[in-house]
Amino acid sequence: MLSIDILQMTFFLLLLILLAIPVGFYMARVFNGEKTFLDPVLKPLERLVYRLAGVESGREMSWHEYAAMLLVFNFLGMVAVYLIQRFQGLLPFNPQHLGAVPPDLAFNTAASYMTNTNWQAYSGESTMSYFTQMAALTVQNFLSAATGIAVAIALIRGLARRTATTIGNLWVDLTRSILWVLLPLSLVLALILVSQGVIQNLYPYLTVTTIEGGRQTLAMGPVASQEAIKLLGTNGGGFFNANSSHPFENPTPLTNLLEMLAILVIPAGLTVTFGQMVGNRRQGLVILAAMLLLFVFALSAVYGSERYGNPQVAALGISGPTAMEGKEVRFGIGNSSLFATVTTAASCGAVNAMHDSLTPLGGLFPMLQMMLGEVVFGGVGAGLYGMLVFVILTVFIIGLMVGRTPEYLGKKIEAREMKMATLAVLIPAATILLGSALAAVTKAGNSSILNPGPHGLSEILYAFASGAGNNGSAFAGLNANTPFYNIALGLVMLIGRFGVILPVLAIAGSMAGKKAVPPGPGTFQTTSLLFTGLLATVVLIVGALTFFPALALGPVVEQLLMLAGKTF
Repeated sequence: MLSIDILQMTFFLLLLILLAIPVGFYMARVFNGEKTFLDPVLKPLERLVYRLAGVESGREMSWHEYAAMLLVFNFLGMVAVYLIQRFQGLLPFNPQHLGAVPPDLAFNTAASYMTNTNWQAYSGESTMSYFTQMAALTVQNFLSAATGIAVAIALIRGLARRTATTIGNLWVDLTRSILWVLLPLSLVLALILVSQGVIQNLYPYLTVTTIEGGRQTLAMGPVASQEAIKLLGTNGGGFFNANSSHPFENPTPLTNLLEMLAILVIPAGLTVTFGQMVGNRRQGLVILAAMLLLFVFALSAVYGSERYGNPQVAALGISGPTAMEGKEVRFGIGNSSLFATVTTAASCGAVNAMHDSLTPLGGLFPMLQMMLGEVVFGGVGAGLYGMLVFVILTVFIIGLMVGRTPEYLGKKIEAREMKMATLAVLIPAATILLGSALAAVTKAGNSSILNPGPHGLSEILYAFASGAGNNGSAFAGLNANTPFYNIALGLVMLIGRFGVILPVLAIAGSMAGKKAVPPGPGTFQTTSLLFTGLLATVVLIVGALTFFPALALGPVVEQLLMLAGKTF
């Protein structure tokens, strides 16, 4: 079993790399405005979109205008999602006659889907109508993913251009992200999922008689279309409460493999796009290698901990590898550990196992990946621009060590870029810690904890890390559908999203205006294996220094108590 699991994980990583390379080259052509095989179909549609929207596609924007338009666009999308939820009882495609979503939950969900978080404090099949699922949630899955890609492309332009005052056109970047990247891939994946048994219909819910003679209601709906973009856009919100452990969302081993690949293929491909667009492919490969290094480290820790299992369960006569609490038998420990690592490496909340049932250390590393800023592949676009922030920090640290002004891609990294990079790292981290502290010391926060002891703190930490990291997965032992958590986590999602995007766009604008500096004898090479190791180390050190005290009080002490035979 161990050898089979390792073989499957290795096969997954190799397949991911093989898919990411052509996808990355394709995206580079799309955003460089070069010819692609989809142009005959999509070019006329693109021109129609610009004409209807009144967009001047040839006019580029400064970073200030780019950021302002992005904020307005996303705010209007959030308002639309909120209103659709509040009025869903009056809207069509509601065969179960579901009523209006409560205001605090509607706010939380609107913030969640607009920020690419897709945190769900509700059960989808008993809360959201088909119209809400399609017109609000699925649409935002496309728009939020396109927003992340657009910001990443704007930052790439800022790093690649010389003495420029603009970083591109937001409306063009959004349109091309959807039409050329997200929509074609989603159509292909949705058709494959349907062929494997994922449902796609508008039928009312079915009531059937079980083998035992009981009655059971089966939820129906347009699942495959939402499933495809929830994964490709690293959104993660499931049509069903059980998410990708539900057989209507993830019925076979093949769909399980495809869903994991779909989560990471665009984030991994964007590193190739980056290297292509800045004119140095090795720069992109270094970032991809650092991401893979961190990913393998986390995967090894999660899988090792889950294989070891809980010794208290083993004492009952159940060995570690067969302790399957919270896991699907059809996926096993190997694929459950891999999916958990994949979905938290990316800012995707899709799950095929119950993270709350992971061993303490098995749950620590998914949590840590979110706390690091979702840079281990990360969300579509968000992972790349988050990792580039760490690249700037790494280059600055190296510059201090060698006594030179730090440089990256021939441009000097100065005080303005460092201030913005520091803000992009500190804002989400402070949001996680302050939000968790508030929940831990207030009655409203503690009243939702279902598990006493350190695991209760882990549930709070995981919730705020998931919100600020725009991930959306959860330790389900925390009842988050309360006014306190709906409002607090909704605000955390907004801060975590735009507290990084705005500094990143400021960096893009600043770097675009710089001249290229010829490399000198003391210039540190950022295309070496040494830089890959330094980059991964800086990411881990920043995370360890920031979050170790909190983690020590949660999953670390819980692991020690578990080994000592202590239960709660």
